[in-house]
Amino acid sequence: MGWLWAIIVGLVLGVLAKLIIPGKQHSPLWLTTIFGILGAIVGNAIARGFGIEETSGIDWGRHALQLAAAVVIVMLGDMAYSSMRGKRRHRA
Repeated sequence: MGWLWAIIVGLVLGVLAKLIIPGKQHSPLWLTTIFGILGAIVGNAIARGFGIEETSGIDWGRHALQLAAAVVIVMLGDMAYSSMRGKRRHRA
């Protein structure tokens, strides 16, 4: 069940990050989901570093850090994906 939640959270974070980033992103949905999963992992690590642990309610601080990390990762990942796609087109 943990993998299913990771995929769902990654999908949601990745899509939200794409909506926040200005302009068009070219990475496919499966790659955006992976970027979102990575954003959740990095955001959790940053939250732990700041001392934000799980609480009895909603962890808004942790979720905000997950989304911020997802935005950065989706932006950088999409730039890398677009760059690699462009190089592949020039070789053909």
